Amino acid sequence: MKIYLGSLREWHWVSSAICLIGMLLFAITGITLNHAAQIKATPQVITQEAQLPADILSAIAVPGEDNAPLPPFLQHWLQDAQQIHVGEQLAEWSEDEVYLSLPRPGGDAWLSIDLTSGELLYERTDRGWISYFNDLHKGRNTGVAWSWFIDVFAVFCIIFCVTGLILLKRYASGRPATWPMVGLGLVLPWVLILLFIH
Repeated sequence: MKIYLGSLREWHWVSSAICLIGMLLFAITGITLNHAAQIKATPQVITQEAQLPADILSAIAVPGEDNAPLPPFLQHWLQDAQQIHVGEQLAEWSEDEVYLSLPRPGGDAWLSIDLTSGELLYERTDRGWISYFNDLHKGRNTGVAWSWFIDVFAVFCIIFCVTGLILLKRYASGRPATWPMVGLGLVLPWVLILLFIH
């Protein structure tokens, strides 16, 4: 039994250590999301216009499907000459234009290329660091790695809560307020939902 309790405490301690910074981030961004209308932000919009070199333009072949990534040579030119990173995002192709949406946390971006003239138009919108962290909270436009992080983080939060609940049960006899407080934490959200959310 002592080995089990020791193991339980260790799981609780380790999960709390892993979750600490993430829980702070999600708690703070929970407040900023809840008050998003009161937090004023002025989006910064950056626009770039450029002309594709003739050799790059002539090498572009419209793919057979409507949605396909930009060819690697075009991706490299955008990165090197314009500092625009597009990755493997799917672009919308037509006979005379390619359009690429580049959503990201805390902002947005897009680019279009006229396949006849070679004119490039790129626009990036930055809504500030609060919007950035709010989007991390929601997992909005954050990619696969962050999505996996949220799932793994959630598992450790569950471990933290369940081991905490078992430890509460173990030591509740010496702390009479334990179960009333746990009950309050259970009942209060439901009361608010039933009375005030319609």
